[in-house]
Amino acid sequence: MTAAYALRLEGIARRFGATRVLNGVDLAVAAGERHALIGPNGAGKSTLFNVIGGTFRPDVGRIWLDEEEVTGHSPHRLARAGLGRSFQTTRVFARQTVFENVRCALWCGEVAVHTQAGKSAPLSNWMRWWRRSPEIDERVWQVLSDLALERVAQTPAGALEYGAQRRLDLGIAWASGARTLLLDEPTAGMNRDEAAHVIAWLQGVSAGKTVLVIEHDMDAVYALADRVSVLVQGRIVATGTPDEIRADARVREAYLGVQHAKERP
Repeated sequence: MTAAYALRLEGIARRFGATRVLNGVDLAVAAGERHALIGPNGAGKSTLFNVIGGTFRPDVGRIWLDEEEVTGHSPHRLARAGLGRSFQTTRVFARQTVFENVRCALWCGEVAVHTQAGKSAPLSNWMRWWRRSPEIDERVWQVLSDLALERVAQTPAGALEYGAQRRLDLGIAWASGARTLLLDEPTAGMNRDEAAHVIAWLQGVSAGKTVLVIEHDMDAVYALADRVSVLVQGRIVATGTPDEIRADARVREAYLGVQHAKERP
């Protein structure tokens, strides 16, 4: 049976010293939903992602992934449970080629699926086959083509310009095979054409997956999200459809009025 909610948070609080960053966050993201998290700088959005992703443990509160409690689980344990993530600060294997970065993500994702499914063939034999498989190479080329990275496939990831690194980071998160994706500002540092390309790609590949995305570009939010939650001073102050959020006076005052005055480069 498919879980009603892919991700649920209840009463999440986190402080650093005397500073309380998260103050009782309640959030429910339905399975298969694309949900945007917005809010002013300093609202606690990235801290919340770090709590969900296992980098930080909440001081108070509980987290469920596919209706299984995962509060305090490590990042690698969450990855094996089906949670993938891209980061605000791009994280790639800088010395490996673009092709090798995506191939590694695909391969690790398949190993996790094989292990969870309890396949009868010995894992070591299957891993040796998969490492040499042309099937995975074909899938890598598809990801690179979708993200306009095929021309730099053999370039070390660390040598890419920033926008291309951001696209690669997204490709790695998606290629991991995770059922639920946390995407932290996926269009940051991109020009309008690059951002539009990435949003269109996400609209296509996110079918059947659950996506929770932090995004400051409201055009991207309205194009991508089924629902939007607004985080202000460590609390969710509103959740609704994009149209409902656009019309909410509290949201306009806290965030949208300031943000719409800014132009993307």
